[in-house]
Amino acid sequence: MEKKSLGVLGGMGPMATSVFFEQVIENTVADSDQDHINMVILNHATLPDRTDVILNNTGDTFLKPIKKDIQTLENIGVANIAIPCNTSHYFYHEMQQSTDINIINMVGETIKEIARKYGENSKIGLLATKGTIESGIYHSECNKYNMEMYTPNDTIQKKVMDIIYGIKSGIDLRADAFEAIIEDLIFNEKCDCVILACTELSTITLRKDIKKYSVDAMEVLVQRSIKLSGGTLKDR
Repeated sequence: MEKKSLGVLGGMGPMATSVFFEQVIENTVADSDQDHINMVILNHATLPDRTDVILNNTGDTFLKPIKKDIQTLENIGVANIAIPCNTSHYFYHEMQQSTDINIINMVGETIKEIARKYGENSKIGLLATKGTIESGIYHSECNKYNMEMYTPNDTIQKKVMDIIYGIKSGIDLRADAFEAIIEDLIFNEKCDCVILACTELSTITLRKDIKKYSVDAMEVLVQRSIKLSGGTLKDR
């Protein structure tokens, strides 16, 4: 397949963007530099906080600069755009309408993968920012496949937010606190799987016995990015 350049709208947050880049490299079959895909990464770290924008109904403060970024990538000539930030996908349709370049739908692709694996009537736990949960973007995608979406109670959600913003601020996080949350959703709330729907959560290394219950939206985005860019995906 012909190689196509991938544009990456990053900086939301910078560490998650770094992990996305590393995962694309690590998951591409390559015997030489030339086997990897071409990427243009625009690390726009000063974009407004996506959760604040959604909760305060100030979407224009995010959309105005992000549309300029999309135009920059369009001018460079990328074939597809990946945005390694779940919460930003609340504005997916507005962003896609601003360009003819395909923006990979991280949320839609993740739910499609879960539906393929778990099928109708499965119960899916959602670990994400408050903005992502309040936006309903994962709920609406789940409804398309007749799957039930479960969101944590306020106490658990506060713990999730503390973990996310702790990672953003550079705190060295112990994985066991986050693993306990996943265990609660699987074994007590009877979820079939749990979506890691914030790219900061993708930076946490989980135990194998916990990871098997999770579907990482970042990993799904990485896989689709490699395939759409003409790279060869390593066997999972």
